Amino acid sequence: MLKKNAVEPRLYREAMSRFAGAVHIITTDGPHGRRGVTVIAACSVSDEPPTILVCLNRTKPENDCFAENGVFALNILAHDQRDLADAFSGLTGLTQEQRFALGHWETVTSGAPVLAGALATLDCQIVEAKDFATHRVLFGKVTGIRIGDSLDPLIYHHRAYRALEDITGSK
Repeated sequence: MLKKNAVEPRLYREAMSRFAGAVHIITTDGPHGRRGVTVIAACSVSDEPPTILVCLNRTKPENDCFAENGVFALNILAHDQRDLADAFSGLTGLTQEQRFALGHWETVTSGAPVLAGALATLDCQIVEAKDFATHRVLFGKVTGIRIGDSLDPLIYHHRAYRALEDITGSK
């Protein structure tokens, strides 16, 4: 039965854990520092102009550098890049320098680090940042795209990493 009264945060988090999402690493670099964070909350907004949005936790002041630098890159992870997802999530306790040492990083248009071997990378200039509740929503105009190999994506669902299963029997 669907409750119509106030929703408890714990119940909301449990419902959201059932929401399957692609795993990304969002990165920035500039005068306010270099940073990378694992995120699930990212999506397309428009293809004209090409625009994406990413949600970052505001309770971590270190994430302010994304908006302050005014640029970010969204790196879409392949199924075999789970170690990078763990490292950039903060679960491993690695410093930012140690996290970036785990992958091969390059730069394109914005100067934000892009991951060699990512399924795709969207290099962005921030056109708007909006604070809402515990998160900051960054709207990025895509200024560069790099398409990687066509591999299976890394998915996060029900508090665990998953791989896609082709139920049609074709590839």
